Amino acid sequence: MAEATERVVAPGADDLERAAEAALRPRRLDEFVGQRVVRDQLSLVLDAAVGRGATPDHVLLSGPPGLGKTTLAMIIAAELATSLRVTSGPAIQHAGDLAAVLSSLEEGEVLFIDEIHRLARPAEELLYVAMEDFRVDVVVGKGAGASAIPLSLPPFTVVGATTRAGLLPAPLRDRFGFTGHLDFYSDDELERVLVRSAGLLGVELGADAASEIASRSRGTPRIANRLLRRVRDWAQVRGDGRLDIAAARAALEVYEVDALGLDRLDRAVLRALCTRFGGGPVGLTTLAVTVGEEPETVETVAEPFLVREGLMGRTPRGRVATPAAWAHLGLTPPPLPGQLDL
Repeated sequence: MAEATERVVAPGADDLERAAEAALRPRRLDEFVGQRVVRDQLSLVLDAAVGRGATPDHVLLSGPPGLGKTTLAMIIAAELATSLRVTSGPAIQHAGDLAAVLSSLEEGEVLFIDEIHRLARPAEELLYVAMEDFRVDVVVGKGAGASAIPLSLPPFTVVGATTRAGLLPAPLRDRFGFTGHLDFYSDDELERVLVRSAGLLGVELGADAASEIASRSRGTPRIANRLLRRVRDWAQVRGDGRLDIAAARAALEVYEVDALGLDRLDRAVLRALCTRFGGGPVGLTTLAVTVGEEPETVETVAEPFLVREGLMGRTPRGRVATPAAWAHLGLTPPPLPGQLDL
C-alpha cells in the first residue's frame, strides 16, 4: 500500500484569507449576533447541563446556508470546554465509517455532523442507537457466521446541521433534545456583524458603508463578511484605504452585486425568465439550460432569494416573474391576457 505523504508549504495569501475568515467567527454565545431566540434557548440548555455536570442533549440546527450553524456548533464545544469532532453527511456513506468516528469519541465530546440529512440509511440506523443508548453494534464476520458485538460509548453530544430539515427521517429528528431554526438576519443585525468583523480585520468601516453592505447581503452574515473583505480589497487597491460608502458602492459594482443584493446568476435567471419566456411559466430545467447552469444550482442558489424577495413565483406549471422583477430589470411587462392596447 502506498504511503500517505503530506506536502508542507509556506502560508500564502489563500491561507491568510482563510485564517481571517475563521477569525471572524464568534467564540462564545455572548459574542454571537442575532438569532436571539435560538441563542437564549441554547444558553439555557448548555448552562443547565454544565450546572449538573452532565452531557447536554443532542442539538439539531436548521436553516439556510451562511446563518451560523457551524459557528454555533463550535460555540457549543467552547461553552462546554470540550473538543469538537467535525464530519458531514456525504462523507459517511457506510455504517462502518460512522462506527469508526463514534468509537473514537471521548467522554463529553461534541460531534458535529454537517448536512446530516444526507447520511446514508445504514449510518442513520446506527446513529439512532448511538444517540439514544450510547452504544454501537460492531458486526464481525460475514454471512451466516456474522455476529454483532455491542460496544459501549462514553456520553457525547451530537450537533446536527441541515439546510433541509424536511428530509430528516422522523426517528432521527426525534432523538434531538433541542431543535433550533435559524432565520435570516435583519439589516441592523448585519451592520453589527460587519462592525465587529471590521474591527477584527483591523479596518475602519463607516456607518453608511456598513448600512450599504448590509442591505446587499441577502440577510446572511457569511455573504456580509465576504462583501466586507471585497470592499476592503477595493479600498486598498483602487481607493484611499477608507471603507466609506463610496468605496462600498464602487466595490459592489465591480463584483456585480446590485442594490437588492442580486448577483450575476440572479439577474441572468430573471432576465431569461422575462425576455426569453415572457415572464413564464417555464420549467426549472429549461430555465437552467438557458442561463447555462445546472438545475440544482438555480433551485438552491438563486431561486430561494428571488422567491423571498418577491421577484419570482413558483406555480404548478413552472416559474413565473412577478411585476417587481420586471420593474427591477427596467422592463415593461407584457399586457395581461384579454387586455387591449388603447
